[in-house]
Amino acid sequence: MNPLVSKVHGTEKRWSAEYAALRRLCLASGLNEALKWGQACYDMDGSNVVLIHGFKDYCALLFMKGALLKDPKRILIQQTRNVQAARQLRFASLAEINEQKAAIKSFIIEAIAIEKSGVKVAMKTAAQFDVPCEFQKPLDDDPELAKAFRALTPGRQKGYLLYFAGAKQSATRKARVEKNVPRILKGLGLDD
Repeated sequence: MNPLVSKVHGTEKRWSAEYAALRRLCLASGLNEALKWGQACYDMDGSNVVLIHGFKDYCALLFMKGALLKDPKRILIQQTRNVQAARQLRFASLAEINEQKAAIKSFIIEAIAIEKSGVKVAMKTAAQFDVPCEFQKPLDDDPELAKAFRALTPGRQKGYLLYFAGAKQSATRKARVEKNVPRILKGLGLDD
C-alpha cells in the first residue's frame, strides 16, 4: 500500500468505503500502486493499467486500454466520444462493487494480460477528427494558416480540433478559432 494513496483516500468523504473496496481488488492483482494525477493508479513495470477516481454521482475504475477489453455485457463506459483508449467501470455504491466483484477481477486480470502482450489501442490520426466549419473556412481561405496547421504535431492538431469542436455554439467556435489563429501561425499548441 502506497502511503500517498492512503493519505489521499483518507481525506475522501463521499467514496471512502468504495475506494477501499476497489483498492483491495487492485492490490490483490499484484499491480504496483502509485499516486498519479492525484488518483490511485495501478501499473505494471511503469505502464499504467487501471486507476480509481471519483466524481459527484459515481466512482470508477478507469482501464487505460479499456477499449481492448472484452465487454459482452456492455458495462464499460467511454467517457466522451473523443476518449479513444480508456473505459470506465462505474459504481454508485459499495453494494454495486460487491455485486460486480467477479467482473471487476476479470477486467483487471484481462487488462494485465493486455498490458503484458504489448498490444496497443489503434488511435485516430489528426486527419480523422472532424474539422468544424468555423475552422475549415479560414483554412480554405488562408494558405499560410493551412500550411502552419499542417506543420503542427498531430497532438497539437488534435488539441485544437477538439477545443474548437467542443464549443456548443457556432459563435463560440468562431471566437476560439479567431483567438488561436495567431498561435497556430507561430507553430504553438494550445498549451505552449
